[in-house]
Amino acid sequence: MTVQTIRPFDDPSLRTVAEPVTAFDRDLRRLVKSLQITMRAGIGRAGLAAPQIGVPLRVVVYEFDGKSGHLVNPRLELSERRVVADEACLSAPGLWWPLERSYMVTARGRDMFGKPVTVRALGTLARILQHEADHLDGVLLSDRLPEEERERFLREAAPEALDSPYRSYSG
Repeated sequence: MTVQTIRPFDDPSLRTVAEPVTAFDRDLRRLVKSLQITMRAGIGRAGLAAPQIGVPLRVVVYEFDGKSGHLVNPRLELSERRVVADEACLSAPGLWWPLERSYMVTARGRDMFGKPVTVRALGTLARILQHEADHLDGVLLSDRLPEEERERFLREAAPEALDSPYRSYSG
């Protein structure tokens, strides 16, 4: 298996809502392995969603502080407690931005074989899961920023995106 190309931040395909996985087969297992290899080859190596490699399916992989795994068709339950911390995206390499997210997350989904999985996460891992789940819904990091910060982020991440119809989430 080879490292896949990660779609850049201004790629319109990152605005597409991913489809639920219905077949837990060899192709899905290959996708999960491909996501893991690609994530580990990237800077930061915290998480990756299938849409970031051009596959519009609801699959994410993650790895942080000795915990790694994947979720198929994840659903997140967010805590009310929120924290601000720097966040980055492999689709906009080199940029870190302060962003408010829930401190705790319970993520429920399936593994690549269809078995139910529950991941309870705090802090950075909770942030990673929220970030990757956003990618499944066509939501980008910039969509979560205040307008002034969003404009600054877009200028740095993809200046041409300032004139793009895909520049902010409308769903």
